[in-house]
Amino acid sequence: MTSPELSRRYQTAVGVGVCVVAIGLAVGAVDIPSDAGYSGVGPNFLPWLVSAALMLCGAFLVYEARTGGFRDMENGDDQKPYWPGFVWMSAGLLLNAALITTIGFIFSCALCFAMATRGLRNAQGPSSGGLRTSVIDTVLGLMIAAPVFWMFTKFLAISLPGLTQSGWL
Repeated sequence: MTSPELSRRYQTAVGVGVCVVAIGLAVGAVDIPSDAGYSGVGPNFLPWLVSAALMLCGAFLVYEARTGGFRDMENGDDQKPYWPGFVWMSAGLLLNAALITTIGFIFSCALCFAMATRGLRNAQGPSSGGLRTSVIDTVLGLMIAAPVFWMFTKFLAISLPGLTQSGWL
């Protein structure tokens, strides 16, 4: 089998994998009650929306792979996985899951964001940032997580773990 044909098979497998994830999410969304909440939107709306978007993306990826492969893609023969970045991102996700009920949604998500960006920045090279960059990433993570927390808890009345009983942290 030639390398371009093998590459197209792998690319098709990626698209099919995205479609399988979309189907899994849709199957999980079936069990979520559809009772309309605020603005007539129930808690199952977002999983259905994400599932539909993933299915469209997966179908497009399969189409692209079968009609010539992913276009303008760099040849990755000389590239190797960057495992330290994978470890930083995985640790961020695992710490988020472990600490969300202890330090609250906002701080655990900010920590996850900072660790994920650290892993991605380190993949660019050793001079990709120091303490100042880490502080900026943490503050940016707080600026993203706090409005999300407040939107869910204050406007949508969805309970997320907080640090205090006031509902603002």
